[in-house]
Amino acid sequence: MLKHDYMKVSQDQPIYSEAPLQLLLFVDGRPKSRQQVQRIRAYLKGLEAEYSFELQIIDVGQQPYLAEHFKLIATPALIKIHPEPQQTLAGSNIIAELKNWWPRWQTAVDAFLKLQEDFQERIEEDGRGTSPQSTIRSVAVSAELIRLSDEIFHLKQEKEKLQEQLQFKDRVMSMLAHDLRSPLTATAIAIETLQSNYNVEVGEFQRLKPAMTAHLLKQARNQTRIIDRMIADLLQVGRGHDTEFPIVPQKLELAKLSLEVLEELRDRYIAKSQKIETDIPNDLPRVYADPERIRQVLVNLLDNAIKYTPCDGIISLAALHRTTQKVQFSIGDTGPGIPQENRERIFENHFRLQRDEGTDGYGIGLALCQRIVRAHYGQIWVDSAPHGGACFHFTLPVYPS
Repeated sequence: MLKHDYMKVSQDQPIYSEAPLQLLLFVDGRPKSRQQVQRIRAYLKGLEAEYSFELQIIDVGQQPYLAEHFKLIATPALIKIHPEPQQTLAGSNIIAELKNWWPRWQTAVDAFLKLQEDFQERIEEDGRGTSPQSTIRSVAVSAELIRLSDEIFHLKQEKEKLQEQLQFKDRVMSMLAHDLRSPLTATAIAIETLQSNYNVEVGEFQRLKPAMTAHLLKQARNQTRIIDRMIADLLQVGRGHDTEFPIVPQKLELAKLSLEVLEELRDRYIAKSQKIETDIPNDLPRVYADPERIRQVLVNLLDNAIKYTPCDGIISLAALHRTTQKVQFSIGDTGPGIPQENRERIFENHFRLQRDEGTDGYGIGLALCQRIVRAHYGQIWVDSAPHGGACFHFTLPVYPS
């Protein structure tokens, strides 16, 4: 509860009387501030014998929402909340300001009381015989209403956030069940084929050539990696933006890692007859980055490039030593591209372009890429590719030599 400290004309006045002049004094715990507050209260104490007013002391440490509501940037601060208009006195010279404004405040009080008196007389002349309800709202009630309105606002925000999370969860669970079916089926077929052709007695795969055996093993391995990545991405993004995002940076050859990821996705882009173009200089310096995290970035960006590039299209990988401290890596495609107005929003969690609503995916891949790159003190953005489509760029720090 708020602390109340009321100053009134006489002891006969009720403790919760609604005085025509209502003041809030915002304080904090600093020793210097405490001395100033004591002087302000002493000055107001000297006025209470002659004037009727209601004063409430508010500690901003205990009631920060009130300081936010009144848009205070410094304390102590004295606020007149009635009669309107509201007025704030703040700074190191509040008493001097108070001396200047007090006569004007009393004039406003007199005008308000005169209006109330005239209104009362009109009611009595009309013969209604009932007193109007005071338009003055006590400090305690005002503060409580402010607190409740702020709580309602925050509860509405929480409700909207929870509803969005529940909708996202339902959508993700549905898509996860669908998306997992393909790699699980491919893995099962590869393993069953290997198992049915394996002769335990001689320890060999019968009716399978070595090249086919190697291909099936590679297929099973790649598909299980896809499943693992899908689950890892969901778990990581599900932890939210406020949780710690750990990375373990080390010396990393970005060109080599990108080619390894391309090899993992080889079956996918070959199935669509897509052409891969690379422009990676041989003297590209090593970067200081977490290999597994950057693998996630490369897989997500290349996965999107393959997904949205049509059959016989082109996917490009390029790198350059942008500055002495940064390396820039770019992945382009010849797909439909990203509209200018959505190039910032596509990195938001759960955001998807309207055209992609029927496409596999969760709307979390680019959000995860942004978190990873930023955790490395890099940047990620998208613009138009030279041959149409989209081109994603990200930067990473150069490994210190």
